[in-house]
Amino acid sequence: MSTVLRGYRVRPIDGEGGNLLAISDLHIGYPENRAIVERMRPETDRDWLLVAGDIGEIVDDIRWALETLAGRFRKVVWVPGNHELWTHPKDPVQLRGVARYDHLVSLCRELGVVTPEDPYPVWDGPGGPAVVAPLFLLYDYSFLPAGCADKDQGLAYAHETGVVCTDEYLLHPDPYPSREAWCRARVAETERRLAGLPDGLPVVPVNHYPLDRHPMDILRYPEFAMWCGTAATADWHRRFRVETMVYGHLHIPRTTWHEGVRFEEVSVGYPREWRKRPGQPGTLRRILPMEVKAGDGGTAPGVGGGRGEPR
Repeated sequence: MSTVLRGYRVRPIDGEGGNLLAISDLHIGYPENRAIVERMRPETDRDWLLVAGDIGEIVDDIRWALETLAGRFRKVVWVPGNHELWTHPKDPVQLRGVARYDHLVSLCRELGVVTPEDPYPVWDGPGGPAVVAPLFLLYDYSFLPAGCADKDQGLAYAHETGVVCTDEYLLHPDPYPSREAWCRARVAETERRLAGLPDGLPVVPVNHYPLDRHPMDILRYPEFAMWCGTAATADWHRRFRVETMVYGHLHIPRTTWHEGVRFEEVSVGYPREWRKRPGQPGTLRRILPMEVKAGDGGTAPGVGGGRGEPR
């Protein structure tokens, strides 16, 4: 018998082999979201957990969450979201840009958590084998609002509407001259690594932002797409044998299929968002073995409208 989980059809499985599970956008600065992490548990002692960014803004909070999860799951894989990269005025750690990212990578290694700087692990449980590829790519303002020809026009339009991502004030690219320059460097290095993977194994990329623009089609504020990825990765799901693309950031948890490839948005989001949805907030999404087939996906009842509010 199938059951319904937040609008997704889930097929019961023999849990002895383990599950590749995913979550993102925990935002544990909210007490209600911190409580979600406190009660989060694996289904089996072989489960892996993919954390697709935006645990929080404060380094001590990020440490607490990753240490908690790493103590419960067989393996935890983390990628940074934009919130982890903020130099927040309330954070005692005032590192900026690459130095902040490097600090978080060091923290993860201390805890035994896999990062985009580590060798890509291979999931060999049910539904595998598959390469799990944690990515850190950022964005380059190439997802422009309709009628805008370049970044300057896009940002001017966003300021007119009042929909401006807080990254513009707190996410510093140092030592790169701009966030898009940092993005270009990350894309080039990541493309090189993915191209060097051995033939034969499917890939599960984990990135805070989707590799393709199609998930932004339902944003409430389309101009927010500028801070949601890069057109430079639009063909990666085809080029690199992608089994499932795992991402967050949009706060619109759902399954979509694009050119035969499954895209999973696995975010929790803010309490004001998840309170409107059916089901238990923070339910982990099973990536492998696959719990949905083509045609099963879509926005769950009560989910949608999209992101784009200033934050």
